[in-house]
Amino acid sequence: MIFVLLFVVACFLAYSNGANDNFKGVATLFGSGTTNYSRAINWATLTTFLGSVTAIFLASSLVKNFSGKGLVPDALIQTPEFAVSIALGAGITVFLATKIGMPISTTHSLVGGLFGSGIVAVGSTFNFSLLGSTFIMPLILSPLMAAIASIVVYLLFRRLRVFFGVNKQICICIGQEYVPIVNNLNKVNPVSNSITSYKSINIDKEQKCIERYQGAFLGLNAQKLLDAAHFLSAGVVSFARGLNDTPKLVGLLIVINTLSIEWGMVAVALAMAIGGLLNAKKVGETVSKKITPMNHGQGFTANLITGLLVTTASIHGLPVSTTHVSVGSIFGIGSVTKKSDIKVVRNIVLSWILTLPIAALISAIVYFLLSSAV
Repeated sequence: MIFVLLFVVACFLAYSNGANDNFKGVATLFGSGTTNYSRAINWATLTTFLGSVTAIFLASSLVKNFSGKGLVPDALIQTPEFAVSIALGAGITVFLATKIGMPISTTHSLVGGLFGSGIVAVGSTFNFSLLGSTFIMPLILSPLMAAIASIVVYLLFRRLRVFFGVNKQICICIGQEYVPIVNNLNKVNPVSNSITSYKSINIDKEQKCIERYQGAFLGLNAQKLLDAAHFLSAGVVSFARGLNDTPKLVGLLIVINTLSIEWGMVAVALAMAIGGLLNAKKVGETVSKKITPMNHGQGFTANLITGLLVTTASIHGLPVSTTHVSVGSIFGIGSVTKKSDIKVVRNIVLSWILTLPIAALISAIVYFLLSSAV
């Protein structure tokens, strides 16, 4: 029964991960108005699933890292109670954050689960130095690196746009508005009792104006080229997320000797896809709309930086958080444009700070209860 429980809990964690994380790769597509929510989440689901499948061949080092190798004794790693406690602690934490629309890191939750269960199991023999160098430092540094990189690259792209003569256009709505003729008492004119049309101009909030690029780059329409590159970069981010996150979850399942890594990858990939399709919208709104307004070029830049950093980390076995990198990139853009909502960013950072201790506490309690029962 404990092995069945482990499989179910790991799938629950994967489901929660998909609900909280799947939309982050395409958030700028939706936030910049490049496409609608439905098309964005479908593109994210497809490319994330492809990344999960590719992880079977390219990300074996992450599977080893998140099985707890080196953090606790090898004998403890092989106990299903340890894996269940980690998965349940992380899964509950991510699920609760998803319900309130906070984009937190599944990676951070897993680290918290490892820490909580590990402390209860082995006490002071837990490898704190490895935890800091292999897990904590990449999680702290990755959003800072992403923010700085997005600022530098965006400023560079802006200079190139000006150099090649590609200009911004702001579109407003001009049309006919039909209104009734009224007298001084604000009543419908009893004589004419008619409705007359007037020319009107609709002026709305700045972020609702349609900003497009006019000009050509290498003989191609700048706006169409940018939109294609934006979709491609969003696919790269989602692919990288599947590549980076799936092995972390499969690492919890390797104690089930009857389940191969390949089949574990497939099960996790499916659960992640379902979670994203059913429950990603609330977190998606936070990341795409509330951190900062962005146009097509800014969204493309943020996605490009996120994709490059997460893919590089996956290949080198560094468990960075796609959430931290994505939010860091978007915040970097908002820092340049001076449109970031500091209150929203503050709440997100607070949720990041609370993620590890909450996951650690839940995981520690679960491990204590399971080990006592056994």
